[in-house]
Amino acid sequence: MKKEHLKAKLATLPNEPGSYQMKDRHGEIIYVGKAKNLHARVNQYFVGAHDFKTTKLVQNIEDFDFIVTKTEKEALILEINLIKKYRPKYNIMFIDDSSYPYIKLTKEDYPRLLIARDTKKDKKSKYFGPFPDASAAKETQRILQNIYPFRRCTHMKDKVCLYYHMGQCLGPCQYDIPKEVYEEMSAKVTKFLNGDSKEVEKELEEKMYEASEKLEFEKAQAYKQSLDAIARVIDKQMIELDKQGTRDVFAYYADRGYLAIQGFLVRKGVVLNKEFRLQPLYGDPEEEFISFLIQYYENHPFPTELVLPKEVDITTLEEVLDVRLFQPQKGYRQQLITMCIENAKKQLNQKFDVVERQEETTQDAIQTLSDLAGRPMNRVELFDNSHTSGQYTVASCVVYEDGHPSKKDYRLYRLHTGNSDVDSMKEVVYRRYFRLMKEQGVLPDAILVDGGYIQIEAAKEIIDQLGLDIKIMGLVKDDHHNTNALMDETGKVFDIDKNSGLFFLLTRMQDEVHRVAISYHRKLRAKAQTKSILDEIEGIGPKRKKQLLKEFKNLTNIKEASEEELAKVVPQALAKEIYTFFHS
Repeated sequence: MKKEHLKAKLATLPNEPGSYQMKDRHGEIIYVGKAKNLHARVNQYFVGAHDFKTTKLVQNIEDFDFIVTKTEKEALILEINLIKKYRPKYNIMFIDDSSYPYIKLTKEDYPRLLIARDTKKDKKSKYFGPFPDASAAKETQRILQNIYPFRRCTHMKDKVCLYYHMGQCLGPCQYDIPKEVYEEMSAKVTKFLNGDSKEVEKELEEKMYEASEKLEFEKAQAYKQSLDAIARVIDKQMIELDKQGTRDVFAYYADRGYLAIQGFLVRKGVVLNKEFRLQPLYGDPEEEFISFLIQYYENHPFPTELVLPKEVDITTLEEVLDVRLFQPQKGYRQQLITMCIENAKKQLNQKFDVVERQEETTQDAIQTLSDLAGRPMNRVELFDNSHTSGQYTVASCVVYEDGHPSKKDYRLYRLHTGNSDVDSMKEVVYRRYFRLMKEQGVLPDAILVDGGYIQIEAAKEIIDQLGLDIKIMGLVKDDHHNTNALMDETGKVFDIDKNSGLFFLLTRMQDEVHRVAISYHRKLRAKAQTKSILDEIEGIGPKRKKQLLKEFKNLTNIKEASEEELAKVVPQALAKEIYTFFHS
């Protein structure tokens, strides 16, 4: 049925540019791509031989959708937007939460010098970097703030603060400071952060000698340390004497089903940072490389120029990215490209064996688990509960897709069944799958419970009542509380080789579900321990409670206080409410 349906749909695809979205049996989008010709590109997935990874993708395709666009550029932009929206499991995801630190000089009447990672949000400000790590950026910021007293506070106050008295702020909140003073400081800082440190070093030396003459040796030592720090934070690794602004250099290397992307971030001739990505490859290497560049520059500022290999078709990239593109054939830029490609090759060869071995081990473990269960075990859910003498009873549900945690699908539950593990299992299984059925969510292939046959029976009772076809197995532990076997619904036990990939996978799963449950339990318990009877009085929030405890020292004194005494700390109406609460 699946084959005939797909075959008919493939035959009707238009010969136009657009984006296609592959779906699994649950209707979830698992891969997004773009094509100059939708008919030709999508049909390629279903004809001929593929490597292991692409074969796995194709095996999971149950259906697909497509969107026709007018141009290849529109298809590319649409592809990136769909990847960000759906985060498909087989797409190479280059957008992550990490980004390099920059020093930010704000464009305000009274500027501030800040550390920033998001350079897109405030486009009026100036950004300098990137820096290799946060410590280098903070050290540079500290040096500059000690010399140039920029404003420190986020919001202007009425009076000067401690930084003014320390000589590290001019106090524009209270005093009229000419804007020319800040313009001059901004120009000097810009000069320093663009690589010219001579003026800053000269000012530090003058301040150091001045402090020494005044016998202020601690202050002189601090200036000396700042001078030494400048040498540390300014990278002296020069590739070539080249002062023509900023340039990013990117190239890629594809081999054995993986894509390695290497980049050098060159600032004033200095390689400040490198970027490296190694990912499984499901599409065309050049298309994935272009996809990476677009995603990368959504989170990073554009350089003066972007240097790419001459083999890359940059037609659509020129339309999408607002940056000068170079594809050199000789000279300094070509040397940088060669360096990128060679580094990508070396990095891929160095890391490939480890990455491949780990992935193969995980896939072997899933296959072994499927063989033991007698059915596919690609999506597995595990449950665990935690409580303290029947109080704060909670449960966690963690989800694993193809041997990897799917954290967006994790769920936490506050239970109402006391400290009975069997009742807790029944409650959480019922709540989990009744809701999935109601919302038509994705059901798992199997449930793994952390316990023996009693727990399996409890889960099976609920699954049978709901009329679901979900395999249930239990993690059996030895005397040392370590998983050493699996048990199925009939009570049959399957021993697990402790050197096998399945043993390590199940151990990781068990540790994860236990960690999530314990963390949630501790959070609730800590929250309950900080709760006060004052929280039961309407009108008292964290701020009021803090004021009352600060004034009266403890709850007993609050109880014994008169309405008039309470009214000195809180409004009259609330004072009356508190007094009535304790004396009614």
